[in-house]
Amino acid sequence: MKRLAAALAFVLLLTGCAGKTDDALALRQRILNADLCGFQAKITADYGDTLSVFTLDCQADRNGDLRFTVTAPESIQGITGTIAAGKGKLTFDDKALSFPLMADGLLSPVSGPWVLLRALRSGNLTSAGTEGALTRLTIDDSFQDDALQADLWLENGVPIRAELCCQEQKFLSMELTGFRTESKNGA
Repeated sequence: MKRLAAALAFVLLLTGCAGKTDDALALRQRILNADLCGFQAKITADYGDTLSVFTLDCQADRNGDLRFTVTAPESIQGITGTIAAGKGKLTFDDKALSFPLMADGLLSPVSGPWVLLRALRSGNLTSAGTEGALTRLTIDDSFQDDALQADLWLENGVPIRAELCCQEQKFLSMELTGFRTESKNGA
């Protein structure tokens, strides 16, 4: 009887996770099928000795290339940039500056949205479940030979928060708003 109860509990647990896995796969499919994926990301970068907070307006194309504009803080508002194929470029005062996505073994904070989208597009979903009313996903990916983990919280299938861990250390958290996908064919 105990074995039957344990087996039934296991099946129920797997059934509950299946719905959350479906949410993750549906989000991935939406992103992969979209011509545009847009959102705002309030990024908090915590490297232990420094803490930075800024907001980016982000748009990614069908290939996963990301364009962003800094909207806060006011002191750097208006700086734009692109990240494509793992290379970044910042533009300010009509001057472009290339930057590495990794420096001193850590991912640059402005790279966070691109890395998150990359994980959503091609990372390995390792867990899916609920946390309160939210769906929580954990996606493993790698970036320049470093293990990367993205934790993502969805509300009604829409990403609202993410955390990135590199080398088993959380360093970036993002509050996501206005997440949307758009297709030219109206899908």
